[in-house]
Amino acid sequence: MKPLLLVPLFASACAFSSHGHHPSALGVSRRAADLLAVVDLPGPVELETINSTDWQVDRSGLINLKNKGAAGLHDGLEPIQVYFHVIKHPTRGTFIVDSGVERALRDAPKRAAIRGVVASVMKTNLMKFNLPLGDWLARQPAPLSGVFLTHLHLDHVSGLPDVPHGTPIYAGPGETNARAAVNVFLKPNIDRALAGQAELSEWRFAPDADGRFAGVIDVFGDGSLWAISVPGHTPGSTAYLVRTTNGPVLLTGDTCHTVWGWNHDVEPGTFTADHAANADSLGRLRRLVKEHPSIHVRLGHQALPY
Repeated sequence: MKPLLLVPLFASACAFSSHGHHPSALGVSRRAADLLAVVDLPGPVELETINSTDWQVDRSGLINLKNKGAAGLHDGLEPIQVYFHVIKHPTRGTFIVDSGVERALRDAPKRAAIRGVVASVMKTNLMKFNLPLGDWLARQPAPLSGVFLTHLHLDHVSGLPDVPHGTPIYAGPGETNARAAVNVFLKPNIDRALAGQAELSEWRFAPDADGRFAGVIDVFGDGSLWAISVPGHTPGSTAYLVRTTNGPVLLTGDTCHTVWGWNHDVEPGTFTADHAANADSLGRLRRLVKEHPSIHVRLGHQALPY
């Protein structure tokens, strides 16, 4: 998500959102060894990734151009996509990871959650809409069982106004409480995206006894879906490892936005809160995939060629 470039010096830091939150009752904290024991085994989940909109944003936000590994790269508009991922579990129902974009952003932008100066700075006018979440939901034969968020940046929650109220929504801990001066502008947009929705259920990560990750949650308790704590991009950033019928898939969220960043081990740029922590989390995910090459990687905003 692109931060505003100009913030008045008098603006004091405020929280990212005023939306309520509580510890999640879903999921069981595990150690990395439990995940690694089953990661290469096919699972029961069907997974589909949907490109909700094509977009262009500043490369300096997507890739840390100050990282020595990015030498030779220059700023400019980078083509990206805004995704949501559909998880169909045989007994738990249908869930989405992140939310694409809301229908109003295409059809009635003045009434969308993202609007005004924030929409202008984010260059939402450059979005080429493919399938807003509301259009997809209207085609579904069964209600949505829940939403798993990788983090609370606007381009990951902007589809939430299309989600039926009362649907459980899950995210990493500390997302709403992150404080920054820029939140004076962002907070109203985030709060509009979450308006009327259930309180956020925050993953109850515990320190990983194996030291591989900041924390690991077995979401359904059957080893089919794992939430992995990857702090850095935001305090509660979460990746998801899905054991699908076709093999394991890693949803990195914005721990890595781009193909270039993944291939060159360079963390995101100005869109990231803590570069050192983000780089560390990215390294841990890349190590997981190097050790388990059967894992198919789906990045935050671009598709790796396979």
